[in-house]
Amino acid sequence: MTIALSDDIKRLLDAPNFAALATLMEDGSPKAEPVWVAREGDHVVIATDRKSIKSINIDRDPRVSLSVTDFANPYEQALIRGRVIEARDDNALTILDAMSQKYLGAPFPRRKWSTRVAYIVEPAVARYYKSPLQHTPSKA
Repeated sequence: MTIALSDDIKRLLDAPNFAALATLMEDGSPKAEPVWVAREGDHVVIATDRKSIKSINIDRDPRVSLSVTDFANPYEQALIRGRVIEARDDNALTILDAMSQKYLGAPFPRRKWSTRVAYIVEPAVARYYKSPLQHTPSKA
């Protein structure tokens, strides 16, 4: 059952913010890597090559976790846990091109992949948090 995402989480997902996607390796250990994200209603969309480790992990175990951090303020974040409920072939790069427009302002430049897939994540837990800390790293 999909939970409703808050407006703050939707805003973070709709902006060109990177997410860290955690999947589970065959031995149960976590694997995390940065990904682009999109949103369809209260579902999260990620895209990858079907032969990638994250794809292999998702196909074996659909449980995933995402941490989305605001690009301008890394102390604003969304934490999402859920499961992949659908895998859509995206060999025409329709979904990936839309994501690329958001992140790069152009169609996805790397067109030669064996097979592309978009995964639809149904959140079971979705939390938004904004820390009062200010992002003021030193210039040194």
